[in-house]
Amino acid sequence: MFTDVFLGVAIPFIGTALGSACVFFMKKDLSRTVQRALTGFAGGVMVAASVWSLLIPAMDLSADKGKWAFLPSVCGFWVGILFLLLLDRAIPHLHMNANTAEGPKSKAKKTTMMVLAVTLHNIPEGMAVGVVYAGLISGSAEITAGGALALSLGIAIQNFPEGAIISMPLHAEGKTKAKAFADGALSGAVEPVGALLTVFFAGLFVPAMPYLLSFAAGAMIYVVVEELIPEMSEGEHSNVGVVMFALGFTLMMALDVALG
Repeated sequence: MFTDVFLGVAIPFIGTALGSACVFFMKKDLSRTVQRALTGFAGGVMVAASVWSLLIPAMDLSADKGKWAFLPSVCGFWVGILFLLLLDRAIPHLHMNANTAEGPKSKAKKTTMMVLAVTLHNIPEGMAVGVVYAGLISGSAEITAGGALALSLGIAIQNFPEGAIISMPLHAEGKTKAKAFADGALSGAVEPVGALLTVFFAGLFVPAMPYLLSFAAGAMIYVVVEELIPEMSEGEHSNVGVVMFALGFTLMMALDVALG
């Protein structure tokens, strides 16, 4: 069981690292069209994971509340939204293709704030994996090993393009390939750390599992709406982001149903 858990929380980080390694094999920076496609795909995976892997299990766990079964999910979802909103305001960061940083004023380099932006939205992903595996370990949540693995694989799949999106521009702006790879990979390190901490305190979290699952869903949806959707739609009109969003959504949905 614990070997499966360790592998499960490591899979998303492996996805980020593999994506960051693209900097060693690709000579040019990613085109705007490719960035849109990869960002849209990541957004689709995150939305589907939020629904099938987090919100639906959260409501199933609250089924004994009858017509109020939705309440824990609504409360947890909103706390997740507000938590990411707070982090967004508290941490200086720079989104892809943006010229103005968000959050408090900072003298940090542009590349540093780009890494912070990716790290910021990796936090809810790590929490989501940790909460799901905490529920699996406790045995009290309606979460299967296949369902937990599906979430890990889905996040790893969408982390792959994220790793490339962060490492390639860093190299294009002057960093060596090794440093660009390291920064890209480290931006995903927060995921296994957060996941393992959540799993470690699994026993304490069991009573609040519906709230925690929906909290992670709210945080992930915040990232999609605040960051990924604008990035996949910016610039000259193109439908590639929408098509890739749909592809990511259906892939994650299929994974969750097939493995769960």
